[in-house]
Amino acid sequence: MNVNEHDGQERQAGDGAQVSTGTPNDKAPVPEAAIPELVIISGMSGAGRSTAAKCLEDLGWFVVDNLPPALIPTMVELGARSQGNVARIAVVVDVRGRRFFDNLRESLADLEAKNVTRRIVFLESSDDALVRRFESVRRPHPLQGDGRIVDGIDAERELLRELRGDADLVIDTSSLNVHELRAKMDAQFAGEEEPELRATVMSFGYKYGLPVDADLVVDCRFLPNPHWVPELRPFTGLNEEVSGYVFNQPGAKEFLDRYTELLQLVATGYRREGKRYVTIAVGCTGGKHRSVAMSEKLAARLASEGVETVVVHRDMGRE
Repeated sequence: MNVNEHDGQERQAGDGAQVSTGTPNDKAPVPEAAIPELVIISGMSGAGRSTAAKCLEDLGWFVVDNLPPALIPTMVELGARSQGNVARIAVVVDVRGRRFFDNLRESLADLEAKNVTRRIVFLESSDDALVRRFESVRRPHPLQGDGRIVDGIDAERELLRELRGDADLVIDTSSLNVHELRAKMDAQFAGEEEPELRATVMSFGYKYGLPVDADLVVDCRFLPNPHWVPELRPFTGLNEEVSGYVFNQPGAKEFLDRYTELLQLVATGYRREGKRYVTIAVGCTGGKHRSVAMSEKLAARLASEGVETVVVHRDMGRE
């Protein structure tokens, strides 16, 4: 099953999502410890929002689909008064409720003023992948009107541009199936204790394009390519001989040392600003040798510094 096959069956809560708006008892102050953790799931239609939401639901989160943004603070307050029964809330916000969408920024400001821990997960995908998904389920894009699917996608990207920039975690689902997306969500949310910072170190090949969900991108093409060494060509950067070849090149170890120092500085700033997720993309020509070897070493360095780290080799095996 592809990501879109689940997304195409999203629950049609519509603008009439059933959420109580009754005023809680204001006489009883809500202890700060009782305020539930909040995740807002948004992103492109067809990119897998429903799959991400179902994953959190399976992990024990209270999930509300298509809740009007103006009601998010109310939902959090009701959760805080549930005597601990609703400790984690996930809200799916999308363009199906677009007449409420302008209220989202005001709601986020309200949550920040109340010291609510909130994170934004944004599901991204390429235009080609989204078109294929909508065509496969024979459904129009919510914003295409009388136009084409690509017109709806363009309109939605523009509408969500600012939210994407504010996202704590961006996941590109262009080449993911349902199980791979669930694995990514599990990697970020399945832990019993929330770490200070999670890092995904992703190797990639420039010839396949830049990762759209990368926060930081670094280029390893300044190092000699093991591809041109016949005995190393069949192997990947996971091979000890290939890794040894890469790190015996002038500048390789120095680069690793200095870039690790830079990331330590960046990580300190991310923690200070409350950013919990960072994706570091390490590129070479094909994403098979240099970037893979460097990603493995870099991830090990970050882990030794107390950063919870996941390694992904995006393009390894594509050649």
